[in-house]
Amino acid sequence: MNTLVPLTLVFLLVLAALAQPLGKALLPVARGNAPRPLENRLLRLLGADGHENMGWKRYALAVLAFNVVGLFAVYALQRLQGMLPLNPEHFGAVAPDLAFNTSISFITNTNWQAYTGESTMSLLTQMLALTVQNFLSAATGIAVAFALMRAFVREKENGLGNFWTDVFRITVYVLLPLALVYALFLVSQGVVQTFTSSVSVHTLEGGNQIIAMGPVASQEAIKMAGTNGGGFFNANSAHPFENPNALTNFVQMISIFLIPAALCLTFGQLVGNRRQGWALLGAMTIIFLLMLLLPGISEQAGNPLLAKMGVDQHASLLQSGGNMEGKEVRFGIAASSLFAIITTSASCGAVNAMHDSFTALGGLAPMWLIQLGEIVFGGVGAGFYGVLLYALLAVFVAGLMIGRTPEYLGRKIGHAEMRLVMIALILPSLLILGCTAVAVMVKPGLAGISNPGAHGFSEILYGFSSATGNNGSAFAGLSANSPFYNIMLGICMWIGRFGVIVPVLAIAGRLVQKKRLPESPGTLPTSTPQFMLLLAVTILIVGALTFLPALALGPLAEHLTLLAH
Repeated sequence: MNTLVPLTLVFLLVLAALAQPLGKALLPVARGNAPRPLENRLLRLLGADGHENMGWKRYALAVLAFNVVGLFAVYALQRLQGMLPLNPEHFGAVAPDLAFNTSISFITNTNWQAYTGESTMSLLTQMLALTVQNFLSAATGIAVAFALMRAFVREKENGLGNFWTDVFRITVYVLLPLALVYALFLVSQGVVQTFTSSVSVHTLEGGNQIIAMGPVASQEAIKMAGTNGGGFFNANSAHPFENPNALTNFVQMISIFLIPAALCLTFGQLVGNRRQGWALLGAMTIIFLLMLLLPGISEQAGNPLLAKMGVDQHASLLQSGGNMEGKEVRFGIAASSLFAIITTSASCGAVNAMHDSFTALGGLAPMWLIQLGEIVFGGVGAGFYGVLLYALLAVFVAGLMIGRTPEYLGRKIGHAEMRLVMIALILPSLLILGCTAVAVMVKPGLAGISNPGAHGFSEILYGFSSATGNNGSAFAGLSANSPFYNIMLGICMWIGRFGVIVPVLAIAGRLVQKKRLPESPGTLPTSTPQFMLLLAVTILIVGALTFLPALALGPLAEHLTLLAH
């Protein structure tokens, strides 16, 4: 904890300093003005009309159509990669069920990987299918966030903007420049960027070792900045070719939260009250710091069973310095714990340590953060519209308590909006708990468990939480590359993404048609410390009521079992 506290403080200060200018830079794109002539020509070449001011149904249809086309393109590239160029290792076609899972994974910004990248995907597939979708899935999430923001700015309208123009501008003006600068930095630190797929080297023991290589830095940059999380290598950000030192590790953590934090500030500027954006960030930060305490304390304390055995039997069993199992020495416990909380607060899923090797309580925090909806900063776009759903729920509950019609930024929140909010919040929870229940009752589901008892249950629960929450990280003990898990997790990823996006756009479509109401003495302030606390408590209570019984069967039961021995 002595190292974690200053590291976290520096992290938050740097994040705040960088998020403010980026929030301002995003503002022109967020406004959703008509495309410029050159932009419109390029959009027309792609078959899109950038001038149409889309209602929520048209916007949602464009989102779905765009991602369905991407789904088939990624699937085809995987199935045909054996016949395509840039395949120096001569990898064959990816199995149908794995290709299905991977396609949905990268379309939905989940980047769940049931495969080993360096031994499964050709260079062309890594670049043209996976890296390209890292850009497009991130742009989709930000576009939906912008559409929801406009619903609070525009008045008595039907249109939320143009999806095609939004995706074009986000990709060209935001993600590509950011990824280019980021990739050059990574290369300067030793991250690999080459078309050489592998090299053979002589080891110190006199043997030969094949070291996989490839265009890693370009994929790593958008993987982190777009909160995608899918690594070029199976070890992800624990691999020295993806994350070679403490500086790159710190920058990777910053980059995961950077756009999500900036979007909140953009929102505040767009609605004409910057404190609204800071209120959302404040609630996120409260939960972030609370959750960080669990791995921060438990990983430093180490395995309680080993500690007890060390005292009672043999001192050498103590984990001197804390639980370093599954962690890289170049990062240590503090940076690994902070990274784990950041990547599961956002829907990133990149890992620099194996969550399966965390202590029971250390692994509980990342799992619960995913189950909350990854709205603590969250994924690019997805985190913003996710936390705004909770903000609408918070003002609705507060309105009921004081006997007033709930309002948020001058828009009345009625029963119709709340029904849509509850659909978006409850649907992922039903998927996580329902699919976990099915998996622990059938042989194909149990076959993937590598650890018995409560920890094995945690592996399955974490897997469905990660897929449905579009996170992509995993308890590494679950063997998920099977038809059962590839199909089940693929369905969860798709519904977890678009089963939330469509209700969010429907809410935006209703709000944009409403008249903005002036503030009155009875209006609930939503930019105060009290509202920050109300929002944070609402999120935690909903998460506790929904998932505490399941968590009690997994990490909590495991922790109590260790203490009892």
